[in-house]
Parts: sequence; structure tokens; C-alpha cells
Amino acid sequence: MDQGPLDLADRLIGLRDRGLLDLPVARVPLHEISVGFSPRADGEDADWVRTLAETETELPPILVHRLTMTVVDGAHRLRAAAVQGRTDIRVRFFDGPQAEARLLAVATNTVHGRPLTLADRDVAATRILAAHPLWSDRAVAALTGLSARRIGRLRKGSGADPAGRRIGRDGRVRPVDASASRERAGELLRANPGASLRQIAAEAGLAPATVADVRDRLQRGEHPVPGRPTPTGATPSPIPLTPRRPTATTTQAPSPDRLLRIFDALRRDPSLRLSESGRNVLRLLSACTAMAQDRQQITAVLPAHCKQPVAQLAQGYARLWTQLADDLATAEDDPAALTA
Repeated sequence: MDQGPLDLADRLIGLRDRGLLDLPVARVPLHEISVGFSPRADGEDADWVRTLAETETELPPILVHRLTMTVVDGAHRLRAAAVQGRTDIRVRFFDGPQAEARLLAVATNTVHGRPLTLADRDVAATRILAAHPLWSDRAVAALTGLSARRIGRLRKGSGADPAGRRIGRDGRVRPVDASASRERAGELLRANPGASLRQIAAEAGLAPATVADVRDRLQRGEHPVPGRPTPTGATPSPIPLTPRRPTATTTQAPSPDRLLRIFDALRRDPSLRLSESGRNVLRLLSACTAMAQDRQQITAVLPAHCKQPVAQLAQGYARLWTQLADDLATAEDDPAALTA
């Protein structure tokens, strides 16, 4: 299956935050390197070049697309080296396709050096939308460090919304408005209650998680589309309730080290660090990470009369976290949720 755009965005961000440091460094003559694509709307900043040129210590290596020998990250450092009279510069090479090099140029320039301005990020997002109109707002937001809501506004302004379709994380193209597909899934579930979620999903053009939500809504006597009124006198669908197979997340909790690695990757994500709502989420997750690391100590230090109330709170919060996990899993697969 083809890689989805959000997976590509995650991979490039991971390369930016961790993988680039593992790439070997080589010295390359300045005349072999050129500055091609730039994510900066106004080009290079001459004052910043002069500031870098006055730095006595050697600057960090620049990133160059090996096939075209064009700068991915470090155009100002390249110019500063020329001003200093250097004949070569330290380089790390990116060996991926040129299209990915341009995306990586946006991602790398949002977090260090001379970070892209808000206007630069808007321009970069508009360029990405023009080149990849089917990409979800979340995928573009992840690369540019903007919010998905802002990407949605830029999309409307650019007209880059081909028939209301998006590519999901699994690489499949689905409609943004999944109402008709949900209704179709409801019809299929009523006609064939024993069909698997994947079978219904394939016929209706939805993700299995969305079909599961449709099934649950029908069993409660609700409309397959959230927000639609339930017909008067409606009764729950006769679709039989079947126990769901336990998943790895319900049978065995991840280790604290695994959770810490996941949290560490999230707190490096500029789309979270650069927004107030994102920082609030990170603060919440930070407290949960501390609990995962210090669970046994918490149990040991709590007074006896507090243990039962705290246990009740933990159980209640655990159920809420499980509901949140289900909501996030559905939103990940439901293209209508990607641009909410």
C-alpha cells in the first residue's frame, strides 16, 4: 500500500528532528552547490547572512539534495561561508526525491536557524496545497508548523479542494464529507449484518473504524451520520452485537519507556509546540508520562484513606482516556474528521 501523506510528513519530521544528525558529514566546494527552491517568500536575509559571517566558530553543516546539489537547509550559511572567503563547506546529503527535498526544506526551516515567518509558512503551505491538493490539512500542518484549521482556511482561499477529497493516512482517497458513504454503510449493514467491517468499508469507501462507528450508532437506534436527527419512533437496528476482539492496546499496556519515546516525539512536533492548544495537550501528556514512570511510588506514598478515592478517579479517567483513544482512532481514519 502506498505511503499516506501524513506518514510522509511524520517521516520527514522524524528525519529533521533525529535522523539528520546520523548522516555523515563531508566537505564540498562551494562552487558545486547551488540555491534553488527556497521556502522563504522574500528570499535570503542579507542581515542574517552578515551576522553568520561574523561568527568565529564554524557553523553547523548544511543539508544538500545530492542528486541536484541544491540546498535543502542552510542557504544563509552557504552565503556566509562565501562572505568569509571559504572555498568549501560541511555538508550532509539528502538522497530522497526532489519533491521530498522541497517538503523537507519547509520542515527544517520552521524550527531552527532563521525560522520561517508566519507569512513564509502560509506561502509554503499554499505551495504544498497546489502541488498536493489531495493532502489532508493535518499532513500540511505537520510540515509547516501551522494549525490544521489555518491550513483549511488557506485551502479555501487557494481553491485547492478537488471535489472535496482527501488522502487518508492509509494512502486511500476518500471524500471529506462522508455522509453519503455512512448512509451507504448503514444500508449494507442492515442488509448483511454478518459482513466484516473491512468488507463493508471497501464497498462504502470508508475506513473500518468509521464503519464500526456506523454499526454502533445503528445498534443504538441513531442515524448513521452524526448530527442527523433520529427518525421518530426509531428502534435499534437488529444488527447483532458481537464482542470485539481484544487488541494489543487492551491486553497489554505499552512499557513506560515506549510511552516516553512517543511523548518525546510529540513534544518535538512544532505543530504542538507552537500553538497554545498544542502546549496544553503536551502539559497534560507530561503529567500522564510522569504517572507512567512513578506509578509504584504513587501507590506507596498515598495515605490509606486516599487510595480508594484515587482508584475511583483513575478508573473513571481511564475510561475517558479510552473514549478519547477511540475518538482519535476514528478521526485518523475518517477523512471528514481530518479537516474538522
